[in-house]
Amino acid sequence: MEQSPAENAPAEAPRRLVTVFDTTLRDGEQSPGASMNLAEKLEVAKALEELGVDVIEAGFPIVSAGDFESVLEISKMIKNCSVCGLARCVEKDIDAARDALKVAVRPRIHVFLATSAIHREFKLRMTQEDIIARAVEGVKRARGYCDDIEFSPEDASRTEIDFLCAVVEAVIAAGASTVNIPDTVGYTTPQEMFERIQTLRNRVPNIDKAAISVHCHNDLGMAVANTLSAIRAGAQQFECAINGLGERAGNCALEEVVMSLKTRGDVFRADTRVNTRKIVPTSRLVSQITGLKVQRNKAIVGQNAFAHESGIHQAGMLRERTTYEIMTPESVGLLKSDLVLGKHSGRAALADRAKHLGHELTQEQLDRVFTEFKKLADRKKDVFDVDILAIIEQSIHDKKNSQGDTVDRYWHYAGYELAIGSEKKPVLRLTLSQNGQEKTVEVQGEGGPVNALFEAVQKATGYQLVMREYKVDAVSGGPDAQGEALVHLEQAAEPGVIYRGHGVSTDVIEASIQAMIGAVNRLIGGRLPAEA
Repeated sequence: MEQSPAENAPAEAPRRLVTVFDTTLRDGEQSPGASMNLAEKLEVAKALEELGVDVIEAGFPIVSAGDFESVLEISKMIKNCSVCGLARCVEKDIDAARDALKVAVRPRIHVFLATSAIHREFKLRMTQEDIIARAVEGVKRARGYCDDIEFSPEDASRTEIDFLCAVVEAVIAAGASTVNIPDTVGYTTPQEMFERIQTLRNRVPNIDKAAISVHCHNDLGMAVANTLSAIRAGAQQFECAINGLGERAGNCALEEVVMSLKTRGDVFRADTRVNTRKIVPTSRLVSQITGLKVQRNKAIVGQNAFAHESGIHQAGMLRERTTYEIMTPESVGLLKSDLVLGKHSGRAALADRAKHLGHELTQEQLDRVFTEFKKLADRKKDVFDVDILAIIEQSIHDKKNSQGDTVDRYWHYAGYELAIGSEKKPVLRLTLSQNGQEKTVEVQGEGGPVNALFEAVQKATGYQLVMREYKVDAVSGGPDAQGEALVHLEQAAEPGVIYRGHGVSTDVIEASIQAMIGAVNRLIGGRLPAEA
């Protein structure tokens, strides 16, 4: 019998596994407005573990008591992947990382020191010899505490190649098991990155003793391309963040590299152990917690990533899906249908839907979410996935302080009345409660209803606030859609510290009040003693 061409085709070469180093909780959290409290960091860390990343960079322990506590608590919780703490090549930094990671099942200390000429001259004022000596000293000190040590020559993509090779050789000899090559300012190009990784592999005599990693920023929009080029050149690890979060223009997006490797295995011959079906739920969780929305046309996780509006595209999809889809929505965790729930749906259906959307709710959380779901179902005929996600965010995340508890010092929204007209200044009557006691204030807005509610929140809570960002979006379509409000507030006495609040309601004024109260409660939560 004649064999088919497919049967005669040579078997695909096995793919090597690439290590996924996620820095959402460290570099990602440095995105303006993306700071998380401890309860939120623990939730993201658990999601990253379930996603299947290999290393979680949990924080920079020396920079604050909060970062130290986060690394320590994440170390206690995570069992199935490495937990990493960042440190400069400074004794106190390394010792702080050691202490924060002392209970981790698989600890990693990540030490770094800038190596480029511009950093040596203007930031460090150190010679090449001094840099190598400091780097070696830092790696040796860290290696005295654990076996898994990563070293990063900061701004490696702008470091002279001869000097970079010398640094890499020295730190490997000192005990570094991973050498990370950062494109710290997003300056390099894919071809340059490919050549740099190949040069290190060819010229550093002990390079086989350590894994090569890359950490690419997205200042020129090439973080993912540079990372994939590094992997093609032989890099064994890549550093990334969910949704591409990070300083300035962000980091390499985990979801884009993972799905590129999976979809184009013929090119990259590499893969990861990430459970790709958890990509969208994890993306949504991080977006909800940080308050940073994913753009609609974002690859893999954007709302339009698997949407087809063109008639030609739709016709092609009906005949054969692969005409316009190179991966399935299900492969990244999107369900085939947006299941509609209504007022007759029960707890079991809601819990199952929440689980498919990436949220394992405790019984207490389910009860709280179910109560809000029923309220919404009375206002809306159909409740969609995006509505449920918004309820979960509003019912759970914004009611936590840094320890994850509800405390008496928090303010709670009780109700409002608004009198407004085209020729009248709005008058808002707002009622809040705190520790079981209600407080009602009345204000007249000078600039519209939003101004009135902002003044009312300040008057009721006693905080002088500055609004840095305010926006309202529709959660879903239709005239009965929920409005989702997001605010970033500063306390007037504490400029530069942003407190984020989030609110959801079919009434956009109510959603805005909830968002402002949420921001005030974050302010309070940041000032509560640890035992509160």
